[in-house]
Amino acid sequence: MTDFGSIFAAVLSFFITSISGIFLIPYLKRIKAGQTIKEIGPVWHKKKQGTPVMGGLMFIIGIVGSVAITLLLFSGQAGISSQLASVDKARIMGGILMALLFGFIGFMDDYIKVIKKRNLGLTVRQKLLLEVLAAGVFLLVRFLSGDRSTLMIVPFFDIQFNLQLIPYVILSLFIIIGAVNAVNLTDGVDGLCGSVTFVVAVAFMLCTKILDQMGLVTFSAAIAGGCLGFLVWNFHPAKIFMGDTGSFFLGGLVCALAFGMNQPLILAPLGIIYIVEALSVIIQIISFKTTGKRIFKMSPIHHHFELSGWSENKIVCVFSLITVVFSACTVAWLAYFMGMF
Repeated sequence: MTDFGSIFAAVLSFFITSISGIFLIPYLKRIKAGQTIKEIGPVWHKKKQGTPVMGGLMFIIGIVGSVAITLLLFSGQAGISSQLASVDKARIMGGILMALLFGFIGFMDDYIKVIKKRNLGLTVRQKLLLEVLAAGVFLLVRFLSGDRSTLMIVPFFDIQFNLQLIPYVILSLFIIIGAVNAVNLTDGVDGLCGSVTFVVAVAFMLCTKILDQMGLVTFSAAIAGGCLGFLVWNFHPAKIFMGDTGSFFLGGLVCALAFGMNQPLILAPLGIIYIVEALSVIIQIISFKTTGKRIFKMSPIHHHFELSGWSENKIVCVFSLITVVFSACTVAWLAYFMGMF
């Protein structure tokens, strides 16, 4: 896979995703697939009532379509051995399969809440069971494809350790399910999840380039292009929301990239915003249940800043810049770790 193939994948993903909004948004409005704003949220979110959800379908089509087309057109130009190319393809296909499975879980949740008008959607138990199955399928596909590394590398500390298979699977399930739900929690302000994930995808492009995994570079480029294409419609004021359909799919993608690099723990620095969002919810729940007091005005933490007077655009800019800083440090560490300087 050449660098031009990666550029092509990004542009094609952006084009398919952004153009699909022209058709999808009117359709979702026609079937009344609009967002229901909860009473506990910021009062000014009430004006978003009725904004179409399930917009994640836009970049699902864009990313999957662009990756498939790019692989067909450019895989024969790979400047790597056919064996490595096949491993790269297995990582991409396994990653897309997992992301689609997570996206389907999110779609079912959105469908129940929006179309069936049942606000709770899937139960916590149903979601967790389906998430374990989706992550388990990914790990099984990875194993059967010959990608059987159980190595864990702690970023910045250069600590490496190999786990036995069972502990590795348990830790991997925890990482994948935790990361996917953390990405989902980040989707609560116009443009936030898409912007943060765009930066993360670009960071993965650079990381996989350092590792000479050109297939994953192309995969990352398609994700970045899809996020940008979606932001055309999702920047404040948003004309469509990605819903659980989109956030679960994106969560699956970033996990697939980290595991494709055989560095699952790299999700911690690259996904620092995802982690902060999830921790804010955990801290809020623990504090309220143990002391009856709330640490934050509202969780996830982006709502705390909203209620503190920050505009949605400011939250998106600050959170994205934080992701840029942590991503730059992570890319620099990986380059150093690989002996590039």
